[in-house]
Amino acid sequence: MDTLSGKVALVAGGTRGASRAIAVELGRAGAFVYVTGRSSGAKRSEVDRPETIDETAELVEQAGGRAEAVRVDHLEPSEVAALGKRIDDAHDGLDILVDGIWGGDQHLSWGKPVWEHDLDAGLRMIRLGVDAHLITGHHLLPLLIRRPGGLVVELTDGTAEYNANYREGTSLPFYVAKASAHLLAKGEAAELKEHGCTAVAYTAGYLRSEMMLDLHGVTEENWRDALEENPYFAISETPTFGARTIVALASDPDRQRWSGQTVSSGQLAREYGINDVDGSRPDAWRYMVEVIDPGKPADTTGYR
Repeated sequence: MDTLSGKVALVAGGTRGASRAIAVELGRAGAFVYVTGRSSGAKRSEVDRPETIDETAELVEQAGGRAEAVRVDHLEPSEVAALGKRIDDAHDGLDILVDGIWGGDQHLSWGKPVWEHDLDAGLRMIRLGVDAHLITGHHLLPLLIRRPGGLVVELTDGTAEYNANYREGTSLPFYVAKASAHLLAKGEAAELKEHGCTAVAYTAGYLRSEMMLDLHGVTEENWRDALEENPYFAISETPTFGARTIVALASDPDRQRWSGQTVSSGQLAREYGINDVDGSRPDAWRYMVEVIDPGKPADTTGYR
């Protein structure tokens, strides 16, 4: 499990969900992990949930890894620049940058056209999904290019193929914010190529995040109770599933073959032979296209 021993990783926006699990699994695999976000101690971000970066760092250490939590607002260039100097002074470089900055779900008014959607809320999603990622790249990628083989992972929602069409029922600001990750990965891949680094966008499937479990009124232990209300939840996956695939990607000496692409947890799981904690291998985005969108019965046979 020490495939990333000696590596230094930063998980930006590592407070909860997929990012938290990725931080834990990177630490389990031997990397030293910096965890950043706005929720630390008693101070919460606008998401206003109880999870903190300090708890994420503790989970990394419980998994046998080493971590440091640093409160950073990635929309503040000076704070991100200070983070870069902190990492530089301690480690003289960075091997893995996972950019999971978001926290915009509470700004989404589902299904409202752009002229009816709250403008400030829409622009806030753009800032969180685009500006924060560009600011982070500006200040942190100079540390990554010092070490050939560096990896950037831009977290998003949806595969490039799925987001090639407008996400009906979401909103235009949300769609632009999430689809931008595909372009970020392409652009970063092109600019990092001469330095021997890899950039991808990554999407989890139907994620059983802390927030999603709360919305369904269940826990990880009894999550199947939610199937009575939402049978399609049967394809859902733990955050650990995708996190394991990211570790496999980071450990792959031939990972540059993925550069510039958007990859999913199900796709990487097939490639690297990764299973979820229950031994299954959910393929949520294929299920979305072939079962959920056409309104077929919620049968996961052949999909997990």
